Amino acid sequence: MEGPQNMTTIKPRLASGIIILFHLVGLVGLALPVSRPLFLQIVPFHLLLMLAIILLSHDTINTKLLLFATIIYLAGYTAEWLGVHGYWLFGNYAYGPTLGTKLNDIPLTIGINWFLLIYGVGVTLQRSRLKSLFARVAIGAAIMVLLDLLIEPVAIKLDYWQWQDNIIPFKNYLCWYLLSFILLYIFEAFKFKKQSIVGPVLILVEFVFFGLLGLVI
Repeated sequence: MEGPQNMTTIKPRLASGIIILFHLVGLVGLALPVSRPLFLQIVPFHLLLMLAIILLSHDTINTKLLLFATIIYLAGYTAEWLGVHGYWLFGNYAYGPTLGTKLNDIPLTIGINWFLLIYGVGVTLQRSRLKSLFARVAIGAAIMVLLDLLIEPVAIKLDYWQWQDNIIPFKNYLCWYLLSFILLYIFEAFKFKKQSIVGPVLILVEFVFFGLLGLVI
């Protein structure tokens, strides 16, 4: 199941630097009204870049990693499809144009976003001193919800998505927690070797990025 073992990877320091730099540039670009339209157009490409950085910074690119990424991508996309079309998850919402090309009204990049966040949080808790798998998953899911609390107001203002009557239901955060719990459990089930700081850096930068952006737009 391991597959190729010698594919090119990016050193953790370089990968972390790229993540910080591109989020900083994006923060400035989205904060300024004059440059915001341009930076909104490149949001999908930013997600693709982050995907490449995370995959290439993993200790080994192999079928195990790619299978995990595929499972999380499909699970995230499917959950969003159920949310938008059936209102079974999250609530009554619809996606705007910011996240790029859609399939059945769901941006193709949304699965990438789920993978990036689950991987980043999963590695963060993997590197913690928590020995309990349940504790890692439960705390990781809580971190995901805290991040979503920062993402939601920014996402609405930048038309990532819109909620019916502009009300974010409690159901959204409950489903975020439950879905994150399941996906983080899948991360644990893959038993990846202890990874570098790149995942935790991504999560920390996401908190800072959306926290600051929410204050200035």
